[in-house]
Amino acid sequence: MQHAIVAFLSAAATPTPTPSPSEVDPDIVTPGVVGFVVTAFIAIAVILLVWDMMRRIRRGRVRADIQEELDAEAQAARATEATEVDDERIDPADDETRGDEAGGPAPKR
Repeated sequence: MQHAIVAFLSAAATPTPTPSPSEVDPDIVTPGVVGFVVTAFIAIAVILLVWDMMRRIRRGRVRADIQEELDAEAQAARATEATEVDDERIDPADDETRGDEAGGPAPKR
């Protein structure tokens, strides 16, 4: 155990060598014109894709709103038609004969 502690302390106390500064060619390290062009192309592509996506989302919302309005109009038309059909099925002669049963006026004779 003592040997491990001594080895650890001696390793921690020993400074690590630092590399000597060397001349680095900045043309090799920097991306240059090609890197700028690729980055600009990707940025423009992302902007155009987001713009197209927002346009499609907006178009979908408008279409959904229009479809909802058309469905409401169709439902209202069906309800009106059903009411008119129900009114047409009522026979006025039946109303006169039902008058006695419902406590209404007596039929004319």
